[in-house]
Amino acid sequence: MPLASDEHIGSRVRIARNAAGLTQVQLGDFLGRTESWVANVESGRQPLDRYSVIAAIADQCDVDVTWLLGQPYRLQRKGGSLAHAHVPALRTGLRRAGLILSGHPGLVPHGVPVDLATLAAQTRSVSTARQAANLPKVATLLPPLVEDLNTAVLAGGEGRETALRLLADAARTARMCLNQLGYADLAWSAAEVAALAATHLDDPVVRAAVAWDRCGALLHQASLREAVAVAEAALRELEPLVATRRPEGAALSLRGALHLRCAIAHARGAGTADDAWARIDAALEDSDRLGPTWYDVERHTVFGRGTVAVHAAEAGVEVDQPDAGLRRVPAVDIGEIPSQERRTHYRIDEARALHRMGKSAAAVVKLRSAAASAPYYVYADPMSRALVSDLVRVGVPSQAAALSGLVRNMELVS
Repeated sequence: MPLASDEHIGSRVRIARNAAGLTQVQLGDFLGRTESWVANVESGRQPLDRYSVIAAIADQCDVDVTWLLGQPYRLQRKGGSLAHAHVPALRTGLRRAGLILSGHPGLVPHGVPVDLATLAAQTRSVSTARQAANLPKVATLLPPLVEDLNTAVLAGGEGRETALRLLADAARTARMCLNQLGYADLAWSAAEVAALAATHLDDPVVRAAVAWDRCGALLHQASLREAVAVAEAALRELEPLVATRRPEGAALSLRGALHLRCAIAHARGAGTADDAWARIDAALEDSDRLGPTWYDVERHTVFGRGTVAVHAAEAGVEVDQPDAGLRRVPAVDIGEIPSQERRTHYRIDEARALHRMGKSAAAVVKLRSAAASAPYYVYADPMSRALVSDLVRVGVPSQAAALSGLVRNMELVS
């Protein structure tokens, strides 16, 4: 029997299609699918387990992709409701940050000043929680930090540049957290706050880093061509810094990370499978130049050889070449990536790939392992939820208990 989540996304497809004045035949023709395929999606008998297909439906029907996914998921277990409870305060802080950074007159601090050393330590703590994939903790820590950084920027003086860098960093963490929680529009606002802070700093590396976050926000909104355009502009600005005999590591790392953003955009529909693999290979070249132990945690991308493998796995699923995605980066240990967030992302896409390759029992094991380390991240991820729904639909007798646990914790049934 289809799960409620499949019925919800299927009913949303039906609502969006009808609102757009399309028949099932017309939508199927656009997607390269049959009328019966569309009918099965709308009835919950056929899962939507590729972001590229979901994005294409959203684009054709002119609806928001996050609405089509039914996000945000307000899970009650594993701190889910706690994370969402802090979003209104974060929205307020980001709105004030945008006004402050745009030079709006008449704004005054909302709190007492906090010394910059303390703010720097708090920013590192939030970033650490982000890399640990602890979304409830990130959501709890961010609102007071953003407001304290707003106060520091308003204070001006010699510490203003440091405060701007810290605010850009905090806003970038907010972008990731909000995207994963399902607040795509607010995540874009966070990315724009980071970009506004960067405009005051005259630092091309910081600008490239915030461009990477802009791309992340655009990818979640299925604005694929815009994501490529933003990445290409940042890549052009980085070129003088990397086109030297001994390029700066941060610049080279950001170039690789931006290529990975483009790879996912191409895989989801902005280009072709060949375009996606070309970007993966370009990023792999940069990671090889940086060395096997390089991972850029400081600039949030965690770019390195393992992170290229993470993106290759996702690209493989999206272009329907799952086995190629898992093999694209040889001799890599995902466990060495110094980010639970990145490792969890890989395990989700590895599970998706295994299922598409007919290895459903292994997919359940992988997803359960990921959930044990980063429960809320896995339970709220739309693609992992789609995967679990399809695993239930096809049945995995050898992993029935584990699959039942995933269904219960994802709250896919009431």
